[in-house]
Amino acid sequence: MARRGKLILQAAAVTVVALLVALLGWRVVQQEEGRGLDAALAAGKRPIAPDFALEALDGEETIALRDYRGKVVVLNFWASWCLPCKSEAPLLQSVWERYREAGLVVLGVDAQDLKSDARKFVERYELTYPIAHDRDGVTLGRYGYNAFPETWFVDREGRLVGEHIVGEFTEEQLEENIRLALET
Repeated sequence: MARRGKLILQAAAVTVVALLVALLGWRVVQQEEGRGLDAALAAGKRPIAPDFALEALDGEETIALRDYRGKVVVLNFWASWCLPCKSEAPLLQSVWERYREAGLVVLGVDAQDLKSDARKFVERYELTYPIAHDRDGVTLGRYGYNAFPETWFVDREGRLVGEHIVGEFTEEQLEENIRLALET
């Protein structure tokens, strides 16, 4: 009987390891998909922005990227513990206020973060643009996540344009990419 129990434990351990390897492979494939977006942008192409549907940070609705078709989207991935995200927040709020009448939406995706910390961040920086909560970071790989913050620009047709900004952007970079997206 002890031998049978030992075999069952070994089989369970092998199964767990196989599942972890499969999960790792899945994450690598997703991240490679996102890295392909960078390459396409660098080649002057306009790849379709990967869609997602996430719970709004306030928990009142679902936010889906596809719902913003017809508008230009500044898509910003951030977390409350990210220092550069704190510098970007006021700039994102500013462009949201200035360009929303021109059909621009700033869409924040708070990822790998506690909802309570993200809500405090939103309150502290008085952010009023839509913010989705991606606690586990499921959207990150689809966009080739490198580090927080990351910013993408989506045109009215749902295609990525301009540059993929990894790390903190400058005000000039933000304005130039918004101009480009609005003109596309």
